[in-house]
Amino acid sequence: MPLLVVPFVRRRLGETLLVLWLSFTGVTCTGSEHAATATLPAFSDLLPHFLVEPVDEYIVKNKPVTLACRSTPATQIYFKCNGEWVHQDDHLIERTVDPATALPVMQVTIEITRQQVEKVFGLDEYWCQCVAWSTTGTQKSQKAYIRIAYLRKNFEEEPQAKEVALDQEVLLRCHPPEGVPPAEVEWQRNEDVIDPQTDPNFFITADHNLVIKKARLADTGNYTCVAKNIVARRKSNSATVLIYVDGGWSEWSKWSACGADCSMWRSRECTQPSPGTGGKDCQGLDLQSLNCTSEQCPQTVSGAEDVALYVGMVAVALCLTLLLITVVLVYRRKKAGLDADVADSSILTTGFQPMGIKPSKPENSHLLTIQPDLTTTTTSYQGTLRSRHDTTGKFSMTNGPLLDPLPKGSHTLHNGKLTSNPTDFVSRLSTQSYFKTLPRDVANTSYGTFNFLGGRLTVPNAGISLLIPPEAIPRGKIYEIYLTVQKKEDLRLPLAGCQTLLSPVVSCGPQGVVLSRPVILSMDHCSDACLDNWAVRLKKQNYEGAWEDVLLMGEELASDPYYCQLEAETCQLFSEQLGTFALVGESLHMGAAKRLRLVLFSDAYCSTLEYNIRVYCMDDTQDVFKEVMQMERQLGGRLIDEPHMLLFKDSYHNLRLSIHDMPQAHWRSKLLAGYQEIPFYHIWNGSQRYLHCTFSLERLSLSTCELTCQLCVWQVEGEGQSFTLDFNIAKDTRAVDSEFLLMDSNATALAGPSAFQIPYLIRQKICSSLDAPCPNGADWRMLAQRLKLERHMSFFASKASPTSAILDLWEALHFHSGNINQLAAVMADIGKQEAMIFLVSDGEC
Repeated sequence: MPLLVVPFVRRRLGETLLVLWLSFTGVTCTGSEHAATATLPAFSDLLPHFLVEPVDEYIVKNKPVTLACRSTPATQIYFKCNGEWVHQDDHLIERTVDPATALPVMQVTIEITRQQVEKVFGLDEYWCQCVAWSTTGTQKSQKAYIRIAYLRKNFEEEPQAKEVALDQEVLLRCHPPEGVPPAEVEWQRNEDVIDPQTDPNFFITADHNLVIKKARLADTGNYTCVAKNIVARRKSNSATVLIYVDGGWSEWSKWSACGADCSMWRSRECTQPSPGTGGKDCQGLDLQSLNCTSEQCPQTVSGAEDVALYVGMVAVALCLTLLLITVVLVYRRKKAGLDADVADSSILTTGFQPMGIKPSKPENSHLLTIQPDLTTTTTSYQGTLRSRHDTTGKFSMTNGPLLDPLPKGSHTLHNGKLTSNPTDFVSRLSTQSYFKTLPRDVANTSYGTFNFLGGRLTVPNAGISLLIPPEAIPRGKIYEIYLTVQKKEDLRLPLAGCQTLLSPVVSCGPQGVVLSRPVILSMDHCSDACLDNWAVRLKKQNYEGAWEDVLLMGEELASDPYYCQLEAETCQLFSEQLGTFALVGESLHMGAAKRLRLVLFSDAYCSTLEYNIRVYCMDDTQDVFKEVMQMERQLGGRLIDEPHMLLFKDSYHNLRLSIHDMPQAHWRSKLLAGYQEIPFYHIWNGSQRYLHCTFSLERLSLSTCELTCQLCVWQVEGEGQSFTLDFNIAKDTRAVDSEFLLMDSNATALAGPSAFQIPYLIRQKICSSLDAPCPNGADWRMLAQRLKLERHMSFFASKASPTSAILDLWEALHFHSGNINQLAAVMADIGKQEAMIFLVSDGEC
């Protein structure tokens, strides 16, 4: 019988279903009466099911993608995209019958173009879904998402060159460019692909970093990170990895025969292994001598030769005695001159005149007369004492390399401001064994030469300084000290659980130098400064490179060599040892928060339709901000708004960024989704310094220069910040760091009196006056209370001179903003007449 297709309408479940297929097995017609016998096939009660469903696709460049869908039993099948039906003319439909089941099969395909997807930019992702009908009902397929594929050109983090000792672990970081779909990463060494399957000494982490488990000489080479997806393939800049070999000593040779001088010798060589590719030379002796026993010593002829030997020895001894007597006489003469200088009353009356205070009574005149310290002969002050901002003050020393001779026999303080080349300093010190760990990042390193008068080192614009108080360096010693900010990617700082890095990693050295009193290391931190939320630990790197917990803040003991004072944004660390330090915090509950600094940059010059805004989300510390500013200056970027601060809580929620309210007639966003997101752990860990998102915008005409929009940054279910932008992308030509570089223009190294606000001799007088306990409390305890430092009473009390520790901390806290007259007012309030000598005008100092 022929197949007859008859349409009819059937109401089911509140919707009209159009049934297209009906097969009649017999038809009889007589006159005007019709009789029909219809047998419905077995599929009349079946819902359609999908044999093929549409899958996610990517549009590469301008090539459209095809979506396909197949269903049985089906009477109709159509696509719906983003909630709207696709026009039936855009469908390509094919009808067949399944030979095994005799059920009707329908297949439909459509094409999606780039223009269709771009119409919903910034609103939602573009998706399509297949809907199939049968006589029984409808079925919907899974959603297929169509995205425009791309791969940015610039890597978010590229591998950096390294010099590593043989058998050490090497970590090369790589954060590929942003892309859709996400880029796959492979590593190359000297253009050859690295396969960890064939060489298990290599390991590629889930974050695309390359780990060389145990460095071999063969691992020296140029390493490149390669990112690729269906659109493009990008290569990072190559990073040179140099594997060096430190020398080792061979075994000692046998002792030689006893010689005519009654000594024997043995030697060894630096050949196991020999130092290579810049490795260290062997340490220690390569030649040893030993006196022979009388039995081994060969007999020598005694007589005239022996007499001549003895006469020569006596003559040398007499010469040395005369030389020693001469040196002692010269020394005493210089000492007498120095004592006269120190006792000169002009030291106080010339430079520090009381202002607005009545003269002291005669019986109190001893308070304005500072007696010389007759136990020392190394230093004296010449003439007037000056304020710390006057770096031209002179003093003389009898030894040490700090002083250069000047005409007319005068000497000037060479280390008030150090002017030697930093590169020369680093190169010179790197040849000494105890400076082997000195970093080569001269831009973030300061150094100086110091004696018992102390001084100060500062890393400009990094929020980091080292105060070396007077008497911290033993008298007679001269130290060359450095201060540097370590790059976190160069260190393996172990973090576990809820731990996070709260401060820069700071090194001061050399390690192992002897200190008589603690130095004070000042550095920024990014915690919310609420110790109820944190367990804050001070970590120190030992000689072997391992990190150790040396202090749990809030549980310090008086006997500890370290003590921390946590301010709102800074930390003051008292340390009796130099070394490498960092603050690590462990959140005690989800209320703990880190301060993030949000900074916006854009291209300083734009000649194309595309315009980028970069949003950095960094720890709120000056050292990270400085590095970002330097990097943006090299990229030709500019700062487009004031930085904002955001509290980022330990809530495991990500950070989201979005852009809104752009004039649609002139600008559009190329962002595929409604927002960008930075994972929680990338921020909380603190090891990635330059986390940022880029918003790619497009202006519809080159004549469009005005940009207004709102950019929002917020933590999911947490705090947020917004930037309201309104600027001209063509006219605004502010330098990226013009204001920033003026924030800290002081010298990086100050030695002696120029480093302190309180003159040295006056400081000694204050300490001798306040250290002794006073029945009415007018001693160091009242000084700590007046300066609002009373929470550290137990620490101050543990020191030999509590007043010195208080003044050290005051100097560290108020180097830039301290007012010495305010300190004088505190002294007057305590009832100590020493305060009068501080009250001087700027013109008198």
